[in-house]
Amino acid sequence: MKECRLKIPLFPALILMALLTLMAASCARRAETIRIEDSNARVVKAVTHATAVGLGDILKSAGDETRRIEIIRAFIDPIRFFEDESGYFFVYTSKNFCIAHAMDKTLLDKDLSGLQDMKGTFIGNELYKMAQKGGGYVTFYWPHPETKNEQRKIGYAELIPDTDYYIGTGYYPDTK
Repeated sequence: MKECRLKIPLFPALILMALLTLMAASCARRAETIRIEDSNARVVKAVTHATAVGLGDILKSAGDETRRIEIIRAFIDPIRFFEDESGYFFVYTSKNFCIAHAMDKTLLDKDLSGLQDMKGTFIGNELYKMAQKGGGYVTFYWPHPETKNEQRKIGYAELIPDTDYYIGTGYYPDTK
């Protein structure tokens, strides 16, 4: 019986091998990106939950609304996380009135219920919907603290127990 061999010219075989190598490298990079995003998603969920529970407990004995807002602002203002310190908190009422924002003080005391990103997402409304469900993620576009350019952000929000507030944060997956 005669042996059958597939004859592939050398140049096309090399091109095919190069393409397969590039595809494998691209898949490996994508897998690493997914692992980083999953890791960041877990971080924002964990730190938001811990902060929400802690604030909920502190606010039980805080007194009037003015004092509660002072406590929230003082508590979240210094907190930063991620290597580039792009992680920070904001707190809104259920009506999307900004009572605390660790990065952008121009948003304080403003009704943000109509705030839309460049793609038309009503940011606060979507975050509040997720918070009401026990916590959840929303993709929107927001100015990055360093570049000031609007970039895709994955936000996470959760209700602060026994209050009319929700706390949120997020990360910029395209800059990690």
